[in-house]
Amino acid sequence: MKTYDYTKSRALFNRAANVIPGGVYGHQGPANGCFIPNDAFPYFSERAKGTYFWDADGNRFVDYMCAYGPNILGYCDEEVDNAAIEQVRIGNCVTAPSSKLVEFAEVMVDTVAMADWAFFAKNGGDATSLAIMVARAATHRKKVILVKGNYHGVAPWAQGLGCGGVIEEDISNVLYVDWNNAEQVENLIRQYPGEIACFMSTPYWHGNFADNKLPENGYWQKIRKLCTENGIVLAIDDVRCGFRLDIAGSDHYFGFKADLMCFCKAIANGWNVSALCGVEALKNAVTDVFYTGSYWLSSVPFAAGIKCIEKMKRLGGTKALLDYGKKLGKGLVSVAASYGYNLVVSGAPSLFYLRITDDPSLTLHQKWVAECVKRGVYITNHHNHFINYAMTDEDLKFTLEVADEAFRVVKARG
Repeated sequence: MKTYDYTKSRALFNRAANVIPGGVYGHQGPANGCFIPNDAFPYFSERAKGTYFWDADGNRFVDYMCAYGPNILGYCDEEVDNAAIEQVRIGNCVTAPSSKLVEFAEVMVDTVAMADWAFFAKNGGDATSLAIMVARAATHRKKVILVKGNYHGVAPWAQGLGCGGVIEEDISNVLYVDWNNAEQVENLIRQYPGEIACFMSTPYWHGNFADNKLPENGYWQKIRKLCTENGIVLAIDDVRCGFRLDIAGSDHYFGFKADLMCFCKAIANGWNVSALCGVEALKNAVTDVFYTGSYWLSSVPFAAGIKCIEKMKRLGGTKALLDYGKKLGKGLVSVAASYGYNLVVSGAPSLFYLRITDDPSLTLHQKWVAECVKRGVYITNHHNHFINYAMTDEDLKFTLEVADEAFRVVKARG
């Protein structure tokens, strides 16, 4: 099987480095740590369709990163894109918001089980930051509890000391607990009575560089009870999981009800919009928060979001995503075992995380990932992956063939 060449991609990166900090910034940049070795990965894409993207050199990849989540129906889905284009022709950013704002909010409230209202922004971090502000406005308290290792965006409160530009005051009211440890939450509530505004977490632990962990039986029910009894707002960051576990919300999937839910990635198939949904009791609190942006009332992504959610419902919800993920995970584990390797697939099947356990330094895992990418299966080393509705049995077959050859190459090299 031929391996890919990235000559044009490298040339583009050299140009980019002259005018863009880091060449490619953020989590998709080569300095992030998910692209090791760097020479195995392309840096720039040229086009995308369905389950694939093509890089600047014309190499095709089955993409299990799905743009880090926004691609849920398949790249350039015609129904969604046509809805967006139709809206472009009649208006996008206008002095008065489009009626699409109302329609999209109604769709979100009708879809998300806990939602009585919806507020739209652009990025997932917009929604999580607003959730913290709403909780503080509603409770008149300062402190928030976060789970260690969870990612809630790039705002200073969501990062930690040692991160560039973050100072101690940014996180002075942030308390941290371990995942799946309700006792630690209870202890903090006892330690800071009447001071905690919000408990925020992802619906399950999908951190990097470690196996992902689902909630233990009864965990969320304990957290819900603690928050209710102590006047604490329970906020779920569903930016990554949202609509890949349950289109009614991941709290619904795990059998509890959140007070606030943050959505972004999958709600409009790549058109830039995020949402905070909440219960009626917090509706006045969100109106007390001044929070807006230059493009937050852009109607084009609202039109795309309406069509995206309509189509996901028509496709039967998340079953296809979960089923494909299960088949893929089972196949990858089997291929690894045939070469004497132990591959662990963790987390939800539609957002699976991979780790070869045979080398604690993770070097072996990185080498295998590199060989997969160079042959057309785009995965990354230390991040969860994503499934979209466009993925087919043919994609699955190709993926397992590439994984097999990648293991064979790694095994031969010792």
